[in-house]
Amino acid sequence: MATIYDVAQLAGVSPATVSRVFNGVGVSEAKTTAVRHAAEQLNFTPNRAARTLRRQSSEVIALVIPDIENPYFTEMARGVEDVASEAGYSVVLCNSDSQVDKESTYLRIAMAENMSGVILAAASDHTSLDEILATGRPVVAVDRSTGYDIDGVVMANRDAGRMATEHLLKTHRRVAYIGGPEHIETSSDRAEGWRVAHRAAGIEPPVDLLTFSSFRVDGGRDAMERLLALPEPPDAVVAGNNLIGVGAIQVLTEHALTPPAIGVAVIGSLPFTTLSPSAVTVVRLPARHMGVTAARMLLERIRGDQQPARTIVLRNEVRAASASR
Repeated sequence: MATIYDVAQLAGVSPATVSRVFNGVGVSEAKTTAVRHAAEQLNFTPNRAARTLRRQSSEVIALVIPDIENPYFTEMARGVEDVASEAGYSVVLCNSDSQVDKESTYLRIAMAENMSGVILAAASDHTSLDEILATGRPVVAVDRSTGYDIDGVVMANRDAGRMATEHLLKTHRRVAYIGGPEHIETSSDRAEGWRVAHRAAGIEPPVDLLTFSSFRVDGGRDAMERLLALPEPPDAVVAGNNLIGVGAIQVLTEHALTPPAIGVAVIGSLPFTTLSPSAVTVVRLPARHMGVTAARMLLERIRGDQQPARTIVLRNEVRAASASR
């Protein structure tokens, strides 16, 4: 008996696209024709239970994030919960620790528990959504894309990196960048913004000042120590997220280089426990608005919205360090 995966292979599309066709979710005419033609050739009959899943599912949604200790994601979670609660839905918060296996377990639980949908900040570029999308459940990506034809809400990450770097280049000569893992879209896009700002200023991006680590405090610490050990250390640094910024500032403080002795710009708001944040330039990211937007998009899908998948890009704003004003 033919399966949804057989149809997908013959039609040259993903299993998720096959599911979207048979669940009446918006797919291009060309893909719809290819899927229906393949299904006819294989004598494939869609699973009626999967097609009616949306009506049978519980009023619970899963929010899967990579780091529950990061205030950025907890702020986003608050936005999701606010919207979901008002609509009568409960939210199950799942922490993947940026591990694909752990993330996959949570996605399987969402299916086993008949949850209505998932909001996902992918653990990796290897995240697989084939299985859950094949059931017809809607998934909305947040913070980073997944490579799947699904709704998403992301930050203007390249602009964030550019804005932070441009601000520092006004008063500094050697501006470094500390990012999270290079394979994570959020990190690589912000690094590209760093490069763009240098080139716009007529400066070839200094490769020795481009570093990647983890998105955690220890990642910021390790990278900042490496930068300070260079024969020609930077006189300013862009931290690719809030926790990297905390780690970098800790190391600078230990070396008696507390900002503004070295210029620091952080992408994302620093936690309230960070000392003297007024000396640091911050590119604010609307994390709560991201959660609100993602939850609204997911609820629209749960209620039967069939428009083509769309991605919403949220804009950032710079709050300059007081010493730079």
